[in-house]
Amino acid sequence: MTILKRAAATGAVALIALGTAGSGPAFAGARANSQVTVVHGIPGQPVDVYVNGEKTIPGFQPGKVAGPLSLPAGQYDIALTKPGDAVGNALLTVDDAEVPGGANLSLVAHLTGDGKPALTPFANDTGKLAAGKARLIVRHTAAAPAVDVRAGGQPVFEDLTNPKEAKADVDAGTVSADVVLAGTQTRVLGPADLDLREGTATIVYAVGSADDETLDLVTQSITGLHSAPGGVPSGDGGQADRGVSLPWYGVGGAGILLTLLGLLRLRAARR
Repeated sequence: MTILKRAAATGAVALIALGTAGSGPAFAGARANSQVTVVHGIPGQPVDVYVNGEKTIPGFQPGKVAGPLSLPAGQYDIALTKPGDAVGNALLTVDDAEVPGGANLSLVAHLTGDGKPALTPFANDTGKLAAGKARLIVRHTAAAPAVDVRAGGQPVFEDLTNPKEAKADVDAGTVSADVVLAGTQTRVLGPADLDLREGTATIVYAVGSADDETLDLVTQSITGLHSAPGGVPSGDGGQADRGVSLPWYGVGGAGILLTLLGLLRLRAARR
């Protein structure tokens, strides 16, 4: 429990900084609501999610996506409990988490590469897409070794590790890919087709544990990214999709994310 609470506190501080960095001019006014999607990628423990003492996501199951929650800028107390338990018996708590204005964030409860629980925030890219394009984002958030991602049997991204992400804007359509252990032909996921719809960002998370044979995928979709005005970008919930592969076409922001998390851990420790 101590490890979980420490991970949550670190993730909450990182959530603040990532939201601030990604919100741009909207943050200056601190008035636009933030869209916060929660991803449950730790196997074996359903939870109730409380925000400021209110049960917001009841019976949240591993492998599911909830949200987006539309949260005004401000401070929030977040607690995860076993289903039906009171907030006082929380498994994991975050107090006074500062949510900036105008951000689009995903907060992922998952396992680190060595199997420890962690809470990692990601700032979602909601930039407009050109006609005929879709955005693909893949995040390695599983207790698993480095992997290569292949399209048509050829590696398109190599030696990907937890908690890095890769993303690119690609032609909308169906992509077939699979995932193998880095430098080998040993397939761990796929092959399968992934439907990338025009004007959307599809986010694929690898979750679970290789050692415990609980590796799985969770998907999240952000719609409304067409170049022509068509609405406010929002996140659509998803669920684990066994056997679907992880197409990967480029890396973005992974080094910045890791550096930022390291600095925030130092800052939290000094407090």
